[in-house]
Amino acid sequence: MSYQALAQAVKHTPRKRFGQHFLHDPRVIDNIVEAINPSPGDTLIEIGPGLGALTLPLLDRGCKVVAIDIDRDVLAYLRSLNIDSATLELIESDALKFDFKALSERLQQKLRVIGNLPYNISTPLLFHLFQSSDCLSDMHFMLQKEVIDRMVAAPANKTYGRLSVMVQAKANAESLFDIGPGAFKPPPKVTSSIVRILPNTVAHAVLNQPLLATIVSGAFSQRRKTSRNALKPWLSEDDWQALQLDPNRRPETLSVAEFIAIANYVHTHTGASASNG
Repeated sequence: MSYQALAQAVKHTPRKRFGQHFLHDPRVIDNIVEAINPSPGDTLIEIGPGLGALTLPLLDRGCKVVAIDIDRDVLAYLRSLNIDSATLELIESDALKFDFKALSERLQQKLRVIGNLPYNISTPLLFHLFQSSDCLSDMHFMLQKEVIDRMVAAPANKTYGRLSVMVQAKANAESLFDIGPGAFKPPPKVTSSIVRILPNTVAHAVLNQPLLATIVSGAFSQRRKTSRNALKPWLSEDDWQALQLDPNRRPETLSVAEFIAIANYVHTHTGASASNG
């Protein structure tokens, strides 16, 4: 049965408290599946399957899907389709608390994660996933365009900030294409985008991840300050000279690699932690 026929048959009402906006545009669905580029035999971990807009086309491609959702009514609907559990595994869980590392160990493979993420949990969910980045192969998510623009922003760009640095310190992120509100039911009030996220090895160069987060947060808390003033709790004039960085630069001009170098220097030379910076 096609997704369109299934969508007409179901009576599930999107729930505002779960941030649900169900995708229904066949052209957009096809574009997302092409971006994911699944191969027969792939196992895809889908967060928030909804009514199966992506789930069913992926199954048609010969993939196995492990779908994770907190909404038991959605899962009950998907169970009612009587799809072989060896092909479609359904897990009722809050993705923010889910153990993706344990799932990777059970499946004995790195995870390909996809999903139309609720806007209200998208950022914390990304950082929860990054805690298991060694177990991730790639991620393709639909998010608010504004969030993705900040994720992929380069230094000296007005959208470059804390999210840009913290995501790019863990992964390579690429904005693929935008999706208008009309592709969803109910239509959201914002434009969405698809992002491809590939965990990278730069993350292994970060000696103290919480300290990096604290320093980056401090750097962008008052964007008009120079780096010297914004990072005064952590770096002296001598430290700036040792780092060979100009303290008169504004924080938004510092690259991800430079932020990592600063955090590693502070961790190594001052013994500072995230709590005592």
